Amino acid sequence: MQKIKLMAHLVAGYPTNELALAAARALVKGGASILEIQLPFSDPSADGPAIQNACTKVLSRGYTTADGLSFIQQIHTEFPAVPIYLMSYGSLVYTPGVSAFCKRAAEAGVSGMIIPDLPFDCDEGLTAACTENGMVNIPVAAPGMSEERLTKLATAGFPYIYAALRTGITGTDTTINDATLRFIKSVAQGGSKVYGGFGISSSVQSRAIAPYVEAVVAGSVFVRTISEHQQSSEALAAAVTEKARNICMF
Repeated sequence: MQKIKLMAHLVAGYPTNELALAAARALVKGGASILEIQLPFSDPSADGPAIQNACTKVLSRGYTTADGLSFIQQIHTEFPAVPIYLMSYGSLVYTPGVSAFCKRAAEAGVSGMIIPDLPFDCDEGLTAACTENGMVNIPVAAPGMSEERLTKLATAGFPYIYAALRTGITGTDTTINDATLRFIKSVAQGGSKVYGGFGISSSVQSRAIAPYVEAVVAGSVFVRTISEHQQSSEALAAAVTEKARNICMF
């Protein structure tokens, strides 16, 4: 059996603290090499209905950024060898101060930051603050970028770039075709390692892009699986583990 490197996305605290932790453990058990943990946000503009709904439900409990960082720290303590990337939006990072936020994130065990609405060349000091705190900033490349701008990003020297494999929001299945692979190759033209995601939910998709990326990214598929198996931590863990294995092993 071969394994594809998987970055698995989950929303901190969803649907409960206990079940979110069970989901994280199940993702690691299912083969996830990297965890991308999203801090719940009230207007997650890049996310589809599954993640938007998850964020809304967690925030309705009064969940805070501090709660999210505590959740990350708990996972990092349990799985110190698994890199954790924090995904969020600019206002959550900017409001307390970019440097202060990055320091807190690094102390919680975060290895990298994915902030889709902070452009790589106008990031409010995010890249510098990440470097200062031993993390990496992972900018997002989108197919709608002009060729000139995409080349500028690809040759800017970032260790990793997240390639959103289609325009729009997460959650809808993505068709992997020649245009998708050309886009990934364009993102990688400067030597950055590429994480490819948006709408990945099956082994067929992951196999199609695996030779061209550092890791395949899947998110909404896991959030939906968590939503469908909230009756017990055992049922949730079994379903999430199976789904992860389906995406990353063949």
